[in-house]
Amino acid sequence: MHRYLLLSLLSLLLLSACNKDEQYSLSKSDRLTFSLDTVRLDTVFAGMGSSTKTFWVYNRGDRGLRLSSVRLVHGSSSGFRVNVDGSYLDNAHGSLVRDLELRHGDSLRVFVEVTPDVSGQIEPQALADQLVFTLESGTTQQVQLEAWGWDAVVMRDVTVGRDSVIDSPRPVVIYGGLRVDSGATLTLRHTTLYFHDRAGIDVYGRLLAEGSADAPVVLRGDRLDRMFDYLPYNNVSGQWRGVHFFGPSTGNVMRHTQIVSACDAVVVDSAAVDSLMPRLTMQHCVVHNARGAGVQAQNANISLAYCQLTNTLGHCLAVMGGRADVEHCTLAQFYPFAAERGAALYIANTYDRELPPDSLHPTATTVSVTSPLTYFFFRESILTGYADDVLMGQAAEDTSVVFSYMFYHSLLRTPRVETADSVAYVDVMWEAPGDSIQGKKHFRLIDEDNLVYDFHLDSLSTAHGLGCYVDTLAAGQ
Repeated sequence: MHRYLLLSLLSLLLLSACNKDEQYSLSKSDRLTFSLDTVRLDTVFAGMGSSTKTFWVYNRGDRGLRLSSVRLVHGSSSGFRVNVDGSYLDNAHGSLVRDLELRHGDSLRVFVEVTPDVSGQIEPQALADQLVFTLESGTTQQVQLEAWGWDAVVMRDVTVGRDSVIDSPRPVVIYGGLRVDSGATLTLRHTTLYFHDRAGIDVYGRLLAEGSADAPVVLRGDRLDRMFDYLPYNNVSGQWRGVHFFGPSTGNVMRHTQIVSACDAVVVDSAAVDSLMPRLTMQHCVVHNARGAGVQAQNANISLAYCQLTNTLGHCLAVMGGRADVEHCTLAQFYPFAAERGAALYIANTYDRELPPDSLHPTATTVSVTSPLTYFFFRESILTGYADDVLMGQAAEDTSVVFSYMFYHSLLRTPRVETADSVAYVDVMWEAPGDSIQGKKHFRLIDEDNLVYDFHLDSLSTAHGLGCYVDTLAAGQ
C-alpha cells in the first residue's frame, strides 16, 4: 500500500514537471540569450562562399518560449545565408522560419555563411544584415551579421605563353596554378596573388616580381578568414604550393616581394651554372612561414640581398652546389609548428635526386648527386634560431668535389670553429646559448602564442649593422 502511494506521488510529480515544461511564456520579460550579439565573417572574395560561423540561442528562463519567426531582414540581397536549427531561411519563402519552440533550459544552433556580390569597387565593401527573433509575446531580439566583400580577378589554370604583365589594383585569385612557358616572361607589379590550396607558380621561362617598399608584390594563400580567433590562416604554413623555377628558367628577379605561408616557398632546380648570370636574384624579399623549404637551390647561381628568410619546417636557405651570394640577410629559424625543424642555413656539395620510373625501374628511385659548391659567400648577415646550432652542411664522400664557402662579418649561431676550416670565418660574431642577447632576443617581437613576428632588430641587439633591416633601422623606422 505504501509502495503504491509512493509510486502515485512520483507519477504526479513527473506529470507536473512535464506540464510545466509544456507551459510557454507570453511575458515580455522572458527573453532569449545569445552566445554572440554580432557574427563577424572577416573578408570574403566576391562570388565565393565564406567559412561557416555558428552561434547558440539559449532559453535560460523557467518556462518555454515560442518563436513566431526568425527572419533575415534583407533576405538574400545582403549575401548572407542562415540555417536555424536545421531550417534554412529560404529567400523564396521570405527568408524566415516560423513556429519554433525552445523549452526552458534548451538551446538551438544557428549557422551563418556569406557570398558577397560583385560591387564594382576596388576596396573591400562592408556587408551587414540583422537576424531578428520574434517571440510569441511580441518581443523582438536581433543578432547583427557583418562581413566584408572584396572584388577579385579570378584566374584558373593559366599558362603564360608570351610576355605578360599582371598589374592589378584588385586581388588576383589563382586556382589550379600559374605556368610560365619557356621563352615567356611574366612580370608582376603592385599586386597580390592569392593562391588556392595546391596552386602555385611553375616557371620554365622568366619571372620578374617588381614590387617597391611602399607596394610590395605579395604571394600568399587565398584564405582571408581565421583558423582560430587569434590565428589568421595567413599565419598558418602550407596554404599554397609556392614558386618553382625549373631547369630551363633563368634571369629571374624578385624585388620587394613577400612569399608567405607556402609549402616549399622557392625552389630552384638544377641546371647548367652560369657564373655571370644568376638564375634567381632576390632583393628586399621576405620568405616566411613555409611548411617545407624557404629558398632551396640545387646546382644554381642565386643572389640574395637584404632578404628575410624565416620560420620554415625545412631549411630557411638550402644551397646544394652551384653558387650563392648572400648579403645583408636575416635567416632566423623559429618555426612554431614542429620541434624537428630544419636549419636556418644548409650548404652542401651533394644532394638526393629523384629519378622518374623507366623500363628498368618501374618506380621512382633516389640517387645521390654530387654538385660542386664553387662559391658561397655569406656576409653582413644574421644566422640564428631556437637550436644551439642552426648552420648545417654536408660534404660529398669524394673529397675532390669543390666545397668552397666564406662567412664574413656576420652573426652566426653555431659552435665556434677552431679547426683548419676557421680561415673561412672572418670577423664573425659567434652566438652561444649562454649569451645575454641571443636567439629571439635580437628582434622586436617574437610572439609564439599569437604567431606574430617582427624581425627588425631590437635596440638591445648586438647585431646592429647586420641583417636585412639595417636601412630601415638607420632611418628610424
